[in-house]
Amino acid sequence: MSPEKSRFKLLFLCTGNSARSIIAEYLLRKIAPEKFDSYSAGTQPKPFPHPMASALLKEDFGIDASDARSKSLDEFKDMEFDFVITLCDSAKETCPVLPGQTILAHWGSPDPADFSGSDEEQTQLFWQVAQQIKRRIELFTSLPFEQLDALRLEIATKEIGNKEVIDSHQTA
Repeated sequence: MSPEKSRFKLLFLCTGNSARSIIAEYLLRKIAPEKFDSYSAGTQPKPFPHPMASALLKEDFGIDASDARSKSLDEFKDMEFDFVITLCDSAKETCPVLPGQTILAHWGSPDPADFSGSDEEQTQLFWQVAQQIKRRIELFTSLPFEQLDALRLEIATKEIGNKEVIDSHQTA
């Protein structure tokens, strides 16, 4: 991967590809469409995206994600990515070896789709996770890609995942 490249291919990977990775894919499309081609997939995708993810994208970020669908990582097996960012611990553990010079990073967040609590608490967790993902994407897209070699870019990308931890047990 060349830091001078005009557009980067980035895959957000989760287990179910129903909430966090969908939110990340669409937020990156909105935040830096000129710099990134954004994709999402799951290692064990759900049948469809979580309705709260689509509603949150529309209501809080003005993003129409009506075309979003849960996709299997298998759909992208022949595609080379510059970055693969896992958003859940399970996907991090099962992330396959990918072709090319892919930078792998982990930006873990609790899964709001699997949260058990009231609708209000789940909505709050969706919002917190989306805000965390948005801030991480903003940090990532502000990196001086043209000034960093591949190693420094990998380190900076990984460090973003260590910022701001959300405890899903303390949402309300």
